[in-house]
Amino acid sequence: MKNLNRYIIMGALCSVTPVTTIANDIYIQQVGDTLDLDIVQDGQDNSIGTSPGMGNQDMVLGSAGNASDNMTFSITQTGNQNKITAQILGSTYTGTWTFTGDNNEVDLLCSSTSAANCGNVTLNIAATGDNQDYTINIGETTNAGSATINFTVTDDDNIIATDVNGTSADITVVIDGSTSLETIDSTLDIDVTGNGDLNGHTINFDATGRGHTIKFDQSGVYDNTIDLTTSGDNQNINITQSD
Repeated sequence: MKNLNRYIIMGALCSVTPVTTIANDIYIQQVGDTLDLDIVQDGQDNSIGTSPGMGNQDMVLGSAGNASDNMTFSITQTGNQNKITAQILGSTYTGTWTFTGDNNEVDLLCSSTSAANCGNVTLNIAATGDNQDYTINIGETTNAGSATINFTVTDDDNIIATDVNGTSADITVVIDGSTSLETIDSTLDIDVTGNGDLNGHTINFDATGRGHTIKFDQSGVYDNTIDLTTSGDNQNINITQSD
């Protein structure tokens, strides 16, 4: 199985170096601990999971019956129709995504089960331009452990949906948008649940730009904290905190 995994990853890494083709497709299924994955896609159709040639499969790291541990991955997509769809089945991982143009999209699911408990999760997402759309779901089944998620976005018309069910969550979102009258609105929806540990759940939000629609839901036994700063007109903010 190790040889098969190595072949898939090396093949994927080779395929992302464009020569004459415009189609970049990667599908990875990795089972095992201590993964260090680094992918760069430069130009054109990009993707990571959901490759048509692979039968519309997600990128899968870990498995429900054999949760992986100590995973680190870095994915950089520069131009054009970037798209990542991934499932993480592991207890400890750090992921970094960097996008520069165009139709960026991330869809990440960390399925929290007894075999894949999402114990310590760190995600860093940095994007510049264009039609950004992020969906992050951590701890879908039962409480995940510690989750740290950082978004840094430079552009307008952003859609960020984050759902974390965990004992400790620290989410930071920085949006640098335009304040011009022509600016297209951004939408942000963050839902954090779980009992929380002594650190509680924390959301830090700092946005520049017009017309943000912001919705925060926090629930847990321990402290819930939101630090929100906006600069720009026509903001729509809805915050709910509960025990």
